[in-house]
Amino acid sequence: MRSIQTARLSPYVAALKALNEDKRLRCLRPRVGIDFASNDYLALGSAPRIKEAMVAALEAGTPVGAGGSRLLRGNCEEHERLETEAAQFFGAEAALFFGGGYIANFALLTTLPQRGDLLVLDSLVHASIHEGARAGRAEYRVHAHNDPQSVEDAIREWRTNGGAGRIWILAESLYSMDGDFAPLEELVAIADRHDAFLIVDEAHATGAYGHQGRGLTAPYDRRDNLIVVHTCGKALGAAGALVTASGILRDFMVNRCRPFIFTTAPSPLMAVAVREALLILQKEPERQQRLAKLVAFAHRQITSLGLHTPSTSQIVPYIVGDNAHAMRIASALQARGFDIRGIRPPTVPAGTARLRISLTLNVGEADVCAMLDALVEVTRGSF
Repeated sequence: MRSIQTARLSPYVAALKALNEDKRLRCLRPRVGIDFASNDYLALGSAPRIKEAMVAALEAGTPVGAGGSRLLRGNCEEHERLETEAAQFFGAEAALFFGGGYIANFALLTTLPQRGDLLVLDSLVHASIHEGARAGRAEYRVHAHNDPQSVEDAIREWRTNGGAGRIWILAESLYSMDGDFAPLEELVAIADRHDAFLIVDEAHATGAYGHQGRGLTAPYDRRDNLIVVHTCGKALGAAGALVTASGILRDFMVNRCRPFIFTTAPSPLMAVAVREALLILQKEPERQQRLAKLVAFAHRQITSLGLHTPSTSQIVPYIVGDNAHAMRIASALQARGFDIRGIRPPTVPAGTARLRISLTLNVGEADVCAMLDALVEVTRGSF
């Protein structure tokens, strides 16, 4: 019996062995050390106001679990209240709350684009967008990163070859591994020229950028061809994701979106937490200001030390290249008390293994200086 079980599992054993030999085997590690790894940019993950709001909701009778899908008994007052207030806050006609950013992106791309349409994806968009494109009905093309002309070329080539459906342009406003910003003004203009929809994942910008943390799409709100995903598990310190769009598209998703229809609704308590986070953005703008100051300070220090990064944001990639080398540097920094993680393919392109250094309000300027000094020490030593 044991030999049969071993044979059954052998393909998985071989795959894990190959990952290990390529220094890409992953394992779960505890959160230990000074936080330079999380996406809790505004330190709302431990904010007393959010904890108090959740305790008050529990005491008032809010259930922990929704108990069913939104179209059955799982639709709670807390979900609807959050969606109404979020739509107002982000300047959209409507909002829909999902359990997470991955499922929100996947849900959008397997529901709204139809057969005969075309998706045009930036090459560095999140894995959830790539997966949604592959699983959906529409054709898709991948264009060069942050290259508006490449978007235009993909659209014109498709039209020339007979493509007659709707165009959907996909981008992140702030890219999660390179820390660079999308050319949103140009993408909005392209969408308008081609009567296209623009879907923007604001996962790493919501809360950190825009007036009161409304994100980098805030200047383009109220457009019926703009759909935005605001992840709630990063700067908002909670979990879930809000999709903001026109009322018609929201209603279409409620009726046709299988990842929405056939899943238990997010916890009503999490809806309470997200709503409180949005209130904090409005009442405590100093958090966003402090983050901007910390980011500017860190980049000045990086420049003064002769280090190089393509980023100007709170996401600071330190490109190493070799997988094993990147992981050795990460381990050395962890041993010095800094929680910094190595990132390897396929999360990033082959040959670009890196440290992903995240700047949050869980650290101060002294922590940044100590971390950068340690980085210089370990990279100019025996590595």
